Amino acid sequence: MKAVASLMYIGFLRPGPGTWGSLAALPLAYGIHLIGGFWFLLNLTCFAFITGYIATQKVTAGAEDHDPSWIVIDELVGQWIALFPVSYGAGMMGIEVWRLWPGWIAAFVLFRLFDIWKPWLVGRADRLGGPMGVMLDDVIAGVFAAIGVIILAAAYHGVAM
Repeated sequence: MKAVASLMYIGFLRPGPGTWGSLAALPLAYGIHLIGGFWFLLNLTCFAFITGYIATQKVTAGAEDHDPSWIVIDELVGQWIALFPVSYGAGMMGIEVWRLWPGWIAAFVLFRLFDIWKPWLVGRADRLGGPMGVMLDDVIAGVFAAIGVIILAAAYHGVAM
């Protein structure tokens, strides 16, 4: 379970294990999108959330620290959520997903920002403690980042909101 929770031990890289976990999520999301598009990414994100919850529950059982920094499966889930607009947009427009590279950068930067800063609902979820708090704060940070990606794309493309 430690391998799952640490995303195949990426969580033990220093400094910034959360950033390493988010970086590792990018090529995985790219490959998933190439194989099955947005819907495959969405389904694997749900699977990763459930798997991450179970792994986190097992590795933190009886431990003092409910959210050790080496657990980065939550970063994978949050980063993939942040990439949903990019994956969906590429599929909707029928273009190669790499052509939306500014969206990849925005999703990464915004997700890391919200995950580190922990504003509003992200911080509230983090304070829940336990495996749900570990996973949920990154889900919400990912949603906030995805909304940011949509807003930035709309502003860039001149879409009135």
